[in-house]
Amino acid sequence: MIIYKSPDEIAKMRRAGRITADAILAMLERVAPGMTTGDLDAIAERTIRDAGGTPSFLHYKGSYPATICASVNDEIVHGIPSSQRVLKTGDVLSLDCGAIWDGFQGDSAVTVIVGDEPSSPEADKLVRVTEEALEAAIDTIRPGGRLSDIGAAIQQVAEGAGFWLVREYGGHGIGRAMHEDPFIQNFGSPGRGPEMKPGLVIAVEPMVMLGSHETRVLADGWTVVTADGSLAAHFEHTIAVTEDGHEVLTARIP
Repeated sequence: MIIYKSPDEIAKMRRAGRITADAILAMLERVAPGMTTGDLDAIAERTIRDAGGTPSFLHYKGSYPATICASVNDEIVHGIPSSQRVLKTGDVLSLDCGAIWDGFQGDSAVTVIVGDEPSSPEADKLVRVTEEALEAAIDTIRPGGRLSDIGAAIQQVAEGAGFWLVREYGGHGIGRAMHEDPFIQNFGSPGRGPEMKPGLVIAVEPMVMLGSHETRVLADGWTVVTADGSLAAHFEHTIAVTEDGHEVLTARIP
């Protein structure tokens, strides 16, 4: 069941989104070769708590052990940060973060390439195209649109550039819970599914891979990797449908 949000609830989600965005910005300012993903996790937790928020991911489902997901190279999503995971120049790093404010959630992700030296052309293109896929998807979000318009836009951009999309995972509704209805596929035909209406709040998150769409989950029970070891990228924003379009609640404003 889709839960539509009131203006007051969206205001709380706007604050949660701002805290989430600030945590991501704090990490992006510090990412460098030699840091660990555990270092970045500590930065995100401190930023969230200093703003009066609560980390969404910490103890999610009673077992997730960290504030962020930090997925490196062939890790697509849900990578667990560690003080032993040292970042190096050229790593493709996806940072996924969420925060709770007054009972409501924000959720966002970004992928960057670590270090100042040029990475491979394929990695650069992968990151750029994944972000472009998210932007194309956001452009479809408006009253009267259909949910499948989102996935169709993502698929057109990603597959049009010669990449593959994750099939098992996708976007989702968000509110008091991190994951609510509806589930949003990152592929499909436009003009199908529920109509987008004001008060709908969703997290849109293309996950794009250099290789095939097949994935597997590591023994930790969380980290999703590409089955063929190819690189992956992940971008995400929390977006509210408004009376005349949409609002990106997790927009990163330095």
